[in-house]
Amino acid sequence: MTPFLQLILALVIIIASAKLAGLLSTRLGQPAVLGELLAGLLLGPTMLNMFAWPFFTNTHLHDTITELAEIGVVLLMFVAGLEIDLDEMRKSGKLALLAGVLGVAAPLLLGLAVGLAFGYSLVGSLFVGVLLTATSVSISAQTLLELGKLRSRVGLALLGAAVIDDVLVILILSLFVALASGAGSLAGVLLIVARMALFLVGATLLGGWIIPRALRLAARWPISQPILTTALLITLLMAWSAEVVGAVAAITGAFLAGVLFARTRYRHEIERGVGQMAYAFFVPIFFASIGLRTDARLLGAQLIWFTLAVCAVAVISKLLGSGLGARLGGATNREAIQIGIGMISRGEVGLIAASVGISNRIINEELFAVTVVMVLVTTLATPLLLRLAFRAPQAADAAQPAAPTPAE
Repeated sequence: MTPFLQLILALVIIIASAKLAGLLSTRLGQPAVLGELLAGLLLGPTMLNMFAWPFFTNTHLHDTITELAEIGVVLLMFVAGLEIDLDEMRKSGKLALLAGVLGVAAPLLLGLAVGLAFGYSLVGSLFVGVLLTATSVSISAQTLLELGKLRSRVGLALLGAAVIDDVLVILILSLFVALASGAGSLAGVLLIVARMALFLVGATLLGGWIIPRALRLAARWPISQPILTTALLITLLMAWSAEVVGAVAAITGAFLAGVLFARTRYRHEIERGVGQMAYAFFVPIFFASIGLRTDARLLGAQLIWFTLAVCAVAVISKLLGSGLGARLGGATNREAIQIGIGMISRGEVGLIAASVGISNRIINEELFAVTVVMVLVTTLATPLLLRLAFRAPQAADAAQPAAPTPAE
């Protein structure tokens, strides 16, 4: 087969496997992302080693799939930005703010400690902490929706805390990648920080002025999908300029573009169009590519204890950090525990952070495999623990005799 036909066949196998596995995962009460990730593990070097099959002879096939997956990351972060309402974020209050901030600080510090305890370098250990800061609230939101608690005090606080968590994680990840990739002196560090600040401020101000005008102009163009095309072009340009101009990760530019487009009246049209394209093609490739590049067989005996420690810290750090933050913000003990549990899942955000780390050669294949296991464990654990946290008081109330009604 020609390289082009090999690519087509590989895409059919990857996307079909990811979607079918995602369907099976949802039927079993788990998020679709879990199935898509497992599909990649099945096709990857852990089990079937798809790219070693005799009819896949193109040596650049894996690289092409990886590049398509990177586009999927950019679109995924753009859609995440579209879902952020800055006005609602400002209204989320002290509870969400403290839960989000401490929910980042605790995993960062505990992850650093675990990495150092197992002999990793300071940079590697710090990135372990960075990986553990992520939160994927989509899994918790779906569980709360099923329980009828999404619009409760806990649900709203959890959504607000997750937004704050996302913003902080993206900034920390971008700063870490920028500093780890080349600043050896104080002057170099200051230059990178200045470039980051210049990009973030400049892109926000310039984008906030240009984007609404560009969309109004595009709406008058007699071409197919002018609004969607304009949104995609600006998003890709901001992703490119984030790295070239701002020395931050491309996902930061895409995320910022989503936040800016969310403030326009075309938000829902753009979200629908980009979402359909991304989730039909690019995003399944991204999630499957995580498994395709992960070799779980690297987790030998020497890494088992480290993997267990990382998984334990992943759970405990969010419970402590976000739970304590929520408690300080005015939540009850039970509400603090529920919010802490709701922040445990790393999901797609953890996978994005790991992908950025391995793409920039900050982490090796072994640590990447450990991260994938951690994401799997937290993704599985969160819905189960969250259901228990909400059902426990109901069970206790049912066991108690009914209180007498006051006489009229």
